[in-house]
Amino acid sequence: MYAFVEVKARETDAFGLPSEAVTREKQRRYRTIAQYFCMALGEEVPVRFDVASYYGGEIEYFENAFV
Repeated sequence: MYAFVEVKARETDAFGLPSEAVTREKQRRYRTIAQYFCMALGEEVPVRFDVASYYGGEIEYFENAFV
């Protein structure tokens, strides 16, 4: 299994939490990247999409954050 991880960090919550910055458009781009990755490997491999969020000195990790 391969994990594609979006890492986001924020100093303040003025623009929302870091994990909220992974928009539908970014999710679509990650799915496209995963398709190209599989094509480059020459085979379908299991992938998942995770989000790592850093805010206020804390790290949160969301496994399978989106499909």
